[in-house]
Amino acid sequence: MLLVPCPYCGPRPEVEFHCGGEAHIARPADPGALDDARWAEYLFVRASTKGVHAERWLHSHGCGRWFNALRNTVSDSFLASYEMGQPRPALPPEGGK
Repeated sequence: MLLVPCPYCGPRPEVEFHCGGEAHIARPADPGALDDARWAEYLFVRASTKGVHAERWLHSHGCGRWFNALRNTVSDSFLASYEMGQPRPALPPEGGK
């Protein structure tokens, strides 16, 4: 079973969480000024990164809080988790040095 590192509760089983999609998506400053194509792009177009990807997670069957996590989509391993509103942490270069 995959363990998800909640920054509030520590590592917990994946069945306690829901993924909320890509993290750090900025809402348009003036949504009413967007045409349908631009609005659809904001709502539906996301990066489909192979490798390290920043995601939002909800600990729905635990503390009930949202947080961000860096997950490697190839190995399905979590590299870091951090509170909402915090900047994406820098990771060491490949190889860990």
